[in-house]
Amino acid sequence: MTKKTKTTKPTQSKTKSKKKKEKNFRDLLRNLFFENTNKAFSIKQIFRNLQVGDKTAKLKVVEELEALAESNAIKMTQDGSFKANQIGEIFEGVVDFVNPRFAFIICEGLEEDVWVNSDDLRFALDGDRVKVQVYKQSGGKRPEGEVLEILERRRDEFVGKIELSERYAFVIADNKKMHLDIFIPNKATNHAKNGDKVIVKIKEWHDEKNSPVGEVIEVLGKAGEHETEMHAIMAEFDLPLRFPPEVLEESDKIQSKVTKTEIAKRRDFRAITTFTIDPADAKDFDDALSIRKIKDNLWEIGVHIADVTHYVRPNTALEKEASRRATSVYLVDRVIPMLPEKLSNDLCSLRPHEDRLTFSAVFQIDEEGQVIAEWFGRTIIHSDRRFSYEEAQEVLESGQGDFHQELILLNELAKKLNEQRFRSGAINFDTPEVKFKLDEYGNPIGIYIKERKDAHKLIEEFMLLANKKVAEFVQKMQEDEKEKTMVYRIHEKPDEEKLQNFSVFAKKFGFDIAVKGKAVASSINHLVDRTTGTPQQSVLQSLAIRTMAKARYSTESIGHFGLAFAHYTHFTSPIRRYPDMMAHRLLQRYLDAKSSANKAEFEEKCRHSTDMEKRAADAERASIKYKQVEYMQRIENKDFDGVVTGVTEWGVYVEILETKCEGMVRMSDILDDFYELDADNYRIVGKKTQRVISFGDAVKVRVKDTNLEKRTMDLIFVA
Repeated sequence: MTKKTKTTKPTQSKTKSKKKKEKNFRDLLRNLFFENTNKAFSIKQIFRNLQVGDKTAKLKVVEELEALAESNAIKMTQDGSFKANQIGEIFEGVVDFVNPRFAFIICEGLEEDVWVNSDDLRFALDGDRVKVQVYKQSGGKRPEGEVLEILERRRDEFVGKIELSERYAFVIADNKKMHLDIFIPNKATNHAKNGDKVIVKIKEWHDEKNSPVGEVIEVLGKAGEHETEMHAIMAEFDLPLRFPPEVLEESDKIQSKVTKTEIAKRRDFRAITTFTIDPADAKDFDDALSIRKIKDNLWEIGVHIADVTHYVRPNTALEKEASRRATSVYLVDRVIPMLPEKLSNDLCSLRPHEDRLTFSAVFQIDEEGQVIAEWFGRTIIHSDRRFSYEEAQEVLESGQGDFHQELILLNELAKKLNEQRFRSGAINFDTPEVKFKLDEYGNPIGIYIKERKDAHKLIEEFMLLANKKVAEFVQKMQEDEKEKTMVYRIHEKPDEEKLQNFSVFAKKFGFDIAVKGKAVASSINHLVDRTTGTPQQSVLQSLAIRTMAKARYSTESIGHFGLAFAHYTHFTSPIRRYPDMMAHRLLQRYLDAKSSANKAEFEEKCRHSTDMEKRAADAERASIKYKQVEYMQRIENKDFDGVVTGVTEWGVYVEILETKCEGMVRMSDILDDFYELDADNYRIVGKKTQRVISFGDAVKVRVKDTNLEKRTMDLIFVA
């Protein structure tokens, strides 16, 4: 009977026993040193302990010794022996797999991330939670370490393109942080054809000389086709294709009729002028504004939000699915909603000429935009009009049309609220939003930048006001009584070192960026004002944004630096954000004079919501990048104006101004000279001509090549 052996990568020609020895040398050396931390071993003693006799094996052991010494795991003594280095602490952290050579482990409790050679990852992948041994470093060096154990895999399924041969296949993952190809035995291809996009599940690992082994669990279709690629992006970021049956069943059973009993519990706004303003193609309207005059120079403004938590009850399948998804995701051609359509587009959507249940923040505001009084609670509204942003903007500009007096007044008050924010130190980041015109097959036939006008800003200011005032209301309760757990949207002050680095960079463009105090906001706003509409706008403003900390959810109210609010929450979009649902529940709990909710439970939900928000943003960017490259693929023979957005040893990154698409001009394609990187000054310099190509330079480029699978684009300079 023939003995079965594991399928390994065909290019591997060494025997299984020899591979096993090679695989174990580093582990055997680690065990030797760290089980005898106070003992030094000569090279001969090491060979004896490892039972190594032949020359090839000895050379391999010496290589592994050098690698361990280089990573500071061991050190050489004065007599040439080897000894375990002083061992630091053990931490838990998350892998950030930067490139095939190394990764960083992000650990709570450590100011700096831990550098780990890829050989010391023990097959940990990007996003995995691991236990890491940190080696103490001298001279202020970055901490280094090695992974001891994988505690939790973030994922074992990947999306990629399959390449078939006669005896085996490989899947090359789309995920840029998956640096290993996945080996697929012939029997595990699931009938995929060469070049198909597939979802593959990793089933087993061999040693670091071999690829992980997987099986194809789903064939998405031919790579490059619109529907295939959109489904591939959804799978890559683990986004759901559909709702579980029990969730749809629950939503179908919800009664749509608003009963007299329910109306009696609520403040009735149905007789007050109310309307919504949303994108023209929106299907879910989760906020509305009402307005009525109280007396001269005093108005009641109601910010009415869909009462999602009236329909989505705790401990139901609907609630659990909303919590799991945490956010709606907006790809270029579709929405992956947090809630089923019956809720998001029907019951909870504040459609015109229908009674709708809402949770409201109602303010009395004077002509200076000062809030004189406030009220929070459950309400019922009847929207009189559904405006698109374009329709509302036309009314504001012409001074005519439905509810023109109300819209003009709201716009004037919104501008007063805006002025108050910026006087308090808010930062004016108004980043361009890329939009696509798609044909019936999903192909991009046009790219445009969404323009934000007064109608957009009007809605934004009143939503910001409601979010701010709800957070302040709960905070005031905490001052008057015991602690009240709440979900806040927080944004820490920027790291001073990062600000200092950005300040040095901005100085080269003639901008002085403060690194402390309120002057930080005003100096960045000055940069934004001066660069808006220039080729350098995207470059400098995006770098300024990267200098800032990332906003996140937390039960600790430490303020929102970018908005200059001491307390801030998310209350106004519960159809598409789970943290807003949490804020609604908590606010009602405290309006009902109940005790505080469990803080640890809500903090965990905050962390999950932040993680899911980042995943959604990454997926949205991936879909935009794919469509940008697909669009540029169609117009390769055109010259474009661009701006240099980055310089590296291997090339120059350029953003095309017309389409906001970024590509690279490779060093090998810059033919007029040999260029060297001057990293300190963000430029490359020609060795003979001394021609300088700097960060922020205006350039002309043409598309040389596009790669849809990698979502990348190669450019060439046009003289």
